[in-house]
Amino acid sequence: MPQVAVVINGKTYRMACSEGEEAHLLDLAKRFDGYVGHLKEQFGEIGDQRLGVMAGIMVTDELHELQRKARGLEAEVAELRDERDKALEKLSMQETRLTSALNKTAERVEGLATRLTEPVAG
Repeated sequence: MPQVAVVINGKTYRMACSEGEEAHLLDLAKRFDGYVGHLKEQFGEIGDQRLGVMAGIMVTDELHELQRKARGLEAEVAELRDERDKALEKLSMQETRLTSALNKTAERVEGLATRLTEPVAG
């Protein structure tokens, strides 16, 4: 199992990860360190543990907001699919009616053509 060294708040931590996930883990650590750095700029030196907890809460809040948005988008997609299905059903019914009307019109035209080509009784 590969290991990488990540830096959070100036401290290096060795972490194990799955094969091929090294770059992803380094990126996550860099992003988390950004949260810690942001908090450190706002509040100064308030202790590593407190900075870690506050950064964790910020990340969790961001995740919660993204999940809420994702649920909203999923509901919107479901609604759009329902509308699409209804529209397709309506289109299918209209196509059926149009086909029926065209068939009736074709029958009438054929009947007229037959009458027009019949010999005139005289």
